[in-house]
Parts: sequence; C-alpha cells; structure tokens
Amino acid sequence: MPARATSLTDQLSRDSEINLSVTGRKSGRTIKNPVWFVFENHTLYLLPVKGSDTQWYKNVIENPSLRVDARGTGADLKANPVTDARQVSAVVERFRKKYGAGDVEKYYSKFDVAVTAEIS
Repeated sequence: MPARATSLTDQLSRDSEINLSVTGRKSGRTIKNPVWFVFENHTLYLLPVKGSDTQWYKNVIENPSLRVDARGTGADLKANPVTDARQVSAVVERFRKKYGAGDVEKYYSKFDVAVTAEIS
C-alpha cells in the first residue's frame, strides 16, 4: 500500500533536519545543505552555523529565493534575513529548546544573524 502523502508542515513538525537549497551568488548554481531548523506557527526559523560568515546565508542575502525539502516534500520560499540582536536571540533560544543548549553551542559558532521564511 503506498505511503500517505505528507504535507510539508506535517513533515516539518516531525523532522529535525531539512535540505536547504540556495542559488550560489557567484556560480549561479543550486547549492544544497542539510540544516537544522525550528518550525512554529507557519514560520521556518534557520540559524546559520557560522552566522553571517555562513556561505548559504551570504547567498540568500544576494538572492532570497530558497527551497526546503523535508524527506521529499518541499517548497520554494522567500528568505527574510534577521539581524536585530533581540530577534536573533529569540531564534537561538528556539534552537536551544529544540536541540539542546549543549549541541547548539557545540555546532554553532556565531550568533549575529538568523533567517525566517513563511510557509502557508
């Protein structure tokens, strides 16, 4: 019996990692990266591992179009960079709550930016 089709929002509610595709700012090629995320109230929160030094973040600054894929269910979205320190801190706290403060501190080295994207 075929598996029931799952909506992106259903999948995001269950997963801990998605594939993020962005357009390279120099190459123009599609670049895929596995990333952690938080999904709440139709908003996808992304935290670049090296903050503003992260390559995919630099790419979405140049071209805010991105694609997310959660186990074969995906969507094209518009990235909204977040640079306000209080808003970035709120995203970091969401990540600490979902993944644990220890792992966030272990894998993330700079907390100066975040990205949000709305999913309808």
